[in-house]
Amino acid sequence: MSDDAFHPDAGEPTRGSTEWPLPLSGVTESVVATLGPNGLWNFAALGLFADDEAEDAPITARTWGNTRTRRNFHRQGEGYVLFVDDPVVFADAALSIVEREEPILECAHAWARVSVEQTDAGTSDGTEWEAWRLSPVEAAIESKTVPTIDRGFAAVVEATVAASRLGVPGYDEETLRERLEYVASVVDRAGSRREKDALERVREHTEW
Repeated sequence: MSDDAFHPDAGEPTRGSTEWPLPLSGVTESVVATLGPNGLWNFAALGLFADDEAEDAPITARTWGNTRTRRNFHRQGEGYVLFVDDPVVFADAALSIVEREEPILECAHAWARVSVEQTDAGTSDGTEWEAWRLSPVEAAIESKTVPTIDRGFAAVVEATVAASRLGVPGYDEETLRERLEYVASVVDRAGSRREKDALERVREHTEW
């Protein structure tokens, strides 16, 4: 979690707010819930990109491949962005199929229902991607936390990124596996029990 999460200057949006529930900068890792054709909400990891150089710049994201998130974005035109700090929840969302009847997870400290608009598309190293503009239409802060710097959680996030690229053309397999071994050593030294459990989920969900 970044040290500006839930900054007091951001105020405390109530349900119905059209502002993000916390200030965003750089790339913020989140979990996104999108409604599938089966009537269930699918949860996946989603990086939120903020342009720190441009005032009032929109928040954007990219989907890679023919994922449920991409298809549901096209089908529904919206989703829920959840801000969570549970590493197991994040690892499951990033690397497996997670579906629920409701879009808001109990562990979410804040969320925003967003409308989405595709703004660009292309192919990178053989993988199709689509760029999206995310605009909040409703938001809420469910709880506040004292921010901490946690190497273990950061390592879990890096593990999900590396593991998701295993077997993908354009990425060197040996380099990815070396990165996974390194972040695993970080979790082993600095991670909590929950983060160690999350790393085991990464192993279970992938070919690592």
